[in-house]
Amino acid sequence: MKSIALLGAGGKIGCRITDNLKNSDYNVRYVEISSQGIANLKERGITVTPLKEAIKDTDVVILALPDKLLGDIAHEIVPQLKPGNLVITLDPAAAYGGELPERKDIAYFVTHPCHPPVINDETDLEAKKDFYGGKRAKQNIVCALIQGSEEDYKLGENISRFIFSPVMNAHRITLEQMAILEPAMAETVVLTLMFTMKEAMDEAVSAGVPEAAAKDFLFGHININLGILFNIFPARFSDGALKAVERAKGKLLQPDWKKVFKKENIKKEVKAITGGR
Repeated sequence: MKSIALLGAGGKIGCRITDNLKNSDYNVRYVEISSQGIANLKERGITVTPLKEAIKDTDVVILALPDKLLGDIAHEIVPQLKPGNLVITLDPAAAYGGELPERKDIAYFVTHPCHPPVINDETDLEAKKDFYGGKRAKQNIVCALIQGSEEDYKLGENISRFIFSPVMNAHRITLEQMAILEPAMAETVVLTLMFTMKEAMDEAVSAGVPEAAAKDFLFGHININLGILFNIFPARFSDGALKAVERAKGKLLQPDWKKVFKKENIKKEVKAITGGR
């Protein structure tokens, strides 16, 4: 039986992972230092293990920690780990930003949830309400082996499938590809444009459109637009809509906006997220 030390076990993502791991066959040691996090674990009937005791002779360490803290804590604990240990992070930022300490005799693995897809086949109402995933709704995940063996990758993927379950596909990609997906694609571009969508709805409401009508109109158009754009629904946009998009691009987007995907810009964004070491 593999032993796992889960650091940050009582935090937001930590609690989600804890809820899944407590039903596993892994020997899990839960590490938490914040009073709220300890209280969250107590509600789940879980006793906290001190850090030094938790990482002693453990097989796997999961760092469910904020990006700004992860590098410092990794530099504290990694030198204490036994050879062959697998260290798992839940976001590419720290690894891509050079925040993880060098050590050749351990394995590094990073995983991240894709979250339940907006277009899905869920029929259970509780699954439909599970927007984050890891509880009722099925989701996909991405995984990258930073260093280590194929056995390390298999163990990392198996653990990832468990902590984010129920999982459909586990996409194996590189660390750099994961950084392209997040922050560059999912946050820098998509989330920013989604904030703009919300602001656009607010503008419609401020112009006198009832909020309920504006929200229903927006959500419905998001649905059909996704279906058409990604070739899921057999239809096409009207000529008028396409012309409106072409005219709007020059007003809403900088001509060189795709530079956010250049490696040097992703590095800068990651450094801003982690605080930089």
